Amino acid sequence: MNIKTIVVWMLCAGVLCGFAGCKGGSSADEGTPLAEVQTEAQGMDTDQLKDMALKYKDAILAKKDEMTGVADQLKEIPIAEMLGEEAKSLQTEIETLGQSVQALTERFQVYYNKLVEMKGDVSGLEP
Repeated sequence: MNIKTIVVWMLCAGVLCGFAGCKGGSSADEGTPLAEVQTEAQGMDTDQLKDMALKYKDAILAKKDEMTGVADQLKEIPIAEMLGEEAKSLQTEIETLGQSVQALTERFQVYYNKLVEMKGDVSGLEP
């Protein structure tokens, strides 16, 4: 599988994830400022908090799966080619995905912590 094929598949997956997030209101967005997430969480009831926490959990798991796939691709590259462009590109992608997971996790934690504070049901939210 060449780099172009991988990029095309990743773009398709990203578009599909974007459409899936558009159904029914807010979606997990790593770009939303934490202060905005915190303000939004303050005005939510326990059902809304759990719904948002689940959306973030699902987004985190999807990103982690994507990271695993990229890491598997990187493992397939021969050692002699590890300093090549393809390997560097995959390493950069893994770093970017890791930053995305971190950002999503920070936002998830806001909803989760507020839900715990309100003594809401956190079942199914365990990482």
